[in-house]
Amino acid sequence: MGEYVDIGGVNTWYDEEGSGEPLVLLHGGLCTNETWAAQTPVFAERFRVVAPERRAHGHTADAEGPLTYGAMAEDTIGFLDKVVGGPAHLVGWSDGGIVGLMVAIARPDLVRKLVVIGANYDTTGVAPEVDDMFANLAPDSDEMAMFRGLYEMHTPDGPEHWPVVLAKFVEMTQREPHIPVGELAHISAPTLVVVGDDDMVSLEHTAALFRAIPNSELAVVPRTSHAVVIEKPELVNRIVLDFIENEPAETMLPIRRAATGAETP
Repeated sequence: MGEYVDIGGVNTWYDEEGSGEPLVLLHGGLCTNETWAAQTPVFAERFRVVAPERRAHGHTADAEGPLTYGAMAEDTIGFLDKVVGGPAHLVGWSDGGIVGLMVAIARPDLVRKLVVIGANYDTTGVAPEVDDMFANLAPDSDEMAMFRGLYEMHTPDGPEHWPVVLAKFVEMTQREPHIPVGELAHISAPTLVVVGDDDMVSLEHTAALFRAIPNSELAVVPRTSHAVVIEKPELVNRIVLDFIENEPAETMLPIRRAATGAETP
């Protein structure tokens, strides 16, 4: 069962399951915690899984003003301080991954390990076809049916608010994010970057993200899209849990890590 908590004036809904070290799930844009259905029970066998629904998503109402990644990152920091009570493993998908990157930069003390899935750190990382699609989205279109259904099912703002939220989301994705590479270099948490091999975030951009974060690992999941956590959940879960639960294995012929002194052969 979920419940509400006030985070800086935002009445934030969150779900919680399991016990142990805290692991915070950060859902994607226009999504709800339901999209973590294949992850939550598996992760909860090992961790205290806590999943907030960000402003204008799911059970959490919209707030005045534009939707921004910065505001959602601040909300997440407040949530970690107030509900989790300290550092946690962060697993973010899509927009949730962007928020996770920003939290890890701003508050390294709150992030044990970071997993970002299908996340871009700059607007240039998204395929041009996706930009065109977002620019022409209609609230009542077939493409938005699943997202519209999730929103209307839970929102305290009422289903009539959907066009407002969609417009805010589209505006945000057209102007954000723009995280400087130099700031990514300051992420100190061990980080796993995951992407589908046919993701809306390009492989080139994902590789640049991987290279920009000093203590990072990269996983490209074959035959998957931006919906990788739904398409191959068992494989994604194994990769994520292996990363979080274990120390990195020493490799025999390191190149990138040898050059940075992160590992010696």
